[in-house]
Amino acid sequence: TMGNWLVNHWFSAAVLAAWLGVNIFLFTYYFLFFDQDERYFYTRAILGSALAWARASAKCLNFNSMLILLPVCRNLLSFLRGTCSCCRRTLRKQLDHNLTFHKLVGYALALFTAVHTIAHLFNLERYNHSQQATDGSLPAVLSKMHLQGSNKWLNPIHSNQTTVEYVAFTTIPGLTGVIITLALILMVTSSTEFIRRNYFEVFWYTHHLFLIYFAGLVIHGIAGLVRGQTEESMEEVHPHRCAQYLTQKDEDCSHNCCKKPEFGSIPAESWKWVLAPILLYIFERILRVWRAQQKVVVTKVVMHPARVLELQMQKKGFRMEVGQYIFINCPAISLLEWHPFTLTSAPEEDFFSIHIRAAGDWTERLIDTFQQQKLEMPRIEVDGPFGTASEDVFQYEVAMLVGAGIGVTPFASILKSIWYKFQQADQTLKTKKIYFYWLCRDTGAFAWFNDLLASLEQKMAELGKADFLTYRLFLTGWNTSIANNVALHFDTTTDTVTGLRHKTIFGRPMWNSEFAAVAAAHPRSVVGVFLCGPGALAKSLQKSCHQHSSLDPRKVKFYFNKENF
Repeated sequence: TMGNWLVNHWFSAAVLAAWLGVNIFLFTYYFLFFDQDERYFYTRAILGSALAWARASAKCLNFNSMLILLPVCRNLLSFLRGTCSCCRRTLRKQLDHNLTFHKLVGYALALFTAVHTIAHLFNLERYNHSQQATDGSLPAVLSKMHLQGSNKWLNPIHSNQTTVEYVAFTTIPGLTGVIITLALILMVTSSTEFIRRNYFEVFWYTHHLFLIYFAGLVIHGIAGLVRGQTEESMEEVHPHRCAQYLTQKDEDCSHNCCKKPEFGSIPAESWKWVLAPILLYIFERILRVWRAQQKVVVTKVVMHPARVLELQMQKKGFRMEVGQYIFINCPAISLLEWHPFTLTSAPEEDFFSIHIRAAGDWTERLIDTFQQQKLEMPRIEVDGPFGTASEDVFQYEVAMLVGAGIGVTPFASILKSIWYKFQQADQTLKTKKIYFYWLCRDTGAFAWFNDLLASLEQKMAELGKADFLTYRLFLTGWNTSIANNVALHFDTTTDTVTGLRHKTIFGRPMWNSEFAAVAAAHPRSVVGVFLCGPGALAKSLQKSCHQHSSLDPRKVKFYFNKENF
């Protein structure tokens, strides 16, 4: 429900409301300022309301450009998370929404850029039209002011042969505007989920156009093409008093408005907004380089079926929690590319590990490199770990864990850690029973996870705790050869697809019956439901949690936790 969401995400909601509020305030305040301020009376005579649209959107662009880098300073966020370790976990968890906020600010930049560009196209058209007008109207007279002297001009276009395209490609604001708009378009379009998942390199390299974006942004306003009347000129010849005389041909001047108005540029100010975040980001990058230089020893390389590579590593001072991730770089393949991977080891182990499946050029090349290097290991650099620990799992008597597809990876760490805590009779572990649901199209790429489940199953049976972990594997994409195989071996105790004791189920889970069975087995427990998987699945699980929770406080309650891996 909306109420529950607000309770759990009050910090996110507050940040979002503040961000929206500041954007609305900046836009409204500066729109009204440029639409009504007397200093821009003459500028508005030529441009009309397009002036206010351009200036208000420029302020919002500066504000959002200031914010865009902050959510991607991952070491800075880790530091914040560390300093507020005494804060409630819900608050620390919300720092993991950093990329969602980064995307939101990115979309806002795209929107304000569109408004700003369209407004300026109108402005250029009106400047051009006024310069060419010969009707003696106020815009026409104002456009001829440059003939009076160097500081008198208001209209930046001084010739009748100018086109909008000419201004766009020959002036500093025009050219930088075109360049940063192209950079922004490329960054936004190449960061769609599809491209990130399938062509990570395209996304990675295109996103580095942010360097050009910021350089262009800082230079963009330097020429000061949009001008307003100066303070001294306002005192001498106020437009309310004197504007009417500008259009009159008055040879021998007898009134106190003889002097022509003088104009000055609006100073460039983008740099003031973005300087601090740029310096923070530079510091962040230096920190990353320094952390990456620390030696990483690859202690074991395992090649699993279906081209899945497991790397076990050690690094001095490396401390992890369950559900965290690291960034990996292999200089032999690419000096610049860093890729995120969820940790699959438990904090109790003396190494940390990741499982890499072939899912793009970089991963393919990494797997090939490790397969070919028999004598010398390629060098690996590690940055991290990042993300908030998923330790909530240990706080529930009964836990329902749902992993879909690649979303099964963090549960490797969680299940292993539970096993170690269980063995060591750890007091922090309240868990008495785990239900694990694994949904995937085919088990090929997850044979390693299969082996892990099999070994946990065996160890638990040896301890006489075989009923501690119940799991189901749902094969959502299966073909006839599997079906025939299953038909032949239907009476065996272990599963024909995975070799595990619990049977594989074909098709999708019927969540209503799964929840009903858990509720019947644990009528008085609080059940934590954890998902690492797609949004659509989150919705149906949330709905089931709501439906199957009893209104009686002494009876079963289901709490939904969507992990943000």
